[in-house]
Amino acid sequence: MLELVIDSIRVSLMNYQRVVILRVKDSDKYLPIWIGPSEADAIALKLQDVSVPRPLTHDLLRSIITSLGATVDHIVVSDLSNDTFFAKIVIQHNGDKMEIDSRPSDAIALAVRTHAPIFADDSVVEKAGVQMDMETGKPIVEEGDDGKPRPLREEELKSLSAFQDFIGTLDLEDLGKTDKS
Repeated sequence: MLELVIDSIRVSLMNYQRVVILRVKDSDKYLPIWIGPSEADAIALKLQDVSVPRPLTHDLLRSIITSLGATVDHIVVSDLSNDTFFAKIVIQHNGDKMEIDSRPSDAIALAVRTHAPIFADDSVVEKAGVQMDMETGKPIVEEGDDGKPRPLREEELKSLSAFQDFIGTLDLEDLGKTDKS
């Protein structure tokens, strides 16, 4: 398993869908996951430490888990099948660990509320992770069996569209420059 951190939440300019960009910790590999607008808002509100007058669904879930004497140990993006990500919330209760099936967006929203670490199965990052060239700001295309860069498959291009929107917002002019003030 690889530990991830939330890099950002972006809105695709093409279709206004939300994508959470997870980054493999201490790496330049990213895992973009499409999420719904409500879940994006729930994650963003907590990350920005915005208080709401009434608990949101994920706040309620955290309260229930805590009231039952359990803790969220971690969450894991566990699988990717037919362009759908799957996740598990791992809860610790009375010395036992329980895995609960979840959408990644709900698991992430709960993780930010409980300060639980976020992980992904290696195979998920292998399938859907995107490595970035920090000089150009473009995805690095893996080499084919013959050692030459291979063209991206159509499903890869589709999955990168949100990431391309994200890349378009980056200012790479000052990358690597140090502040001398």
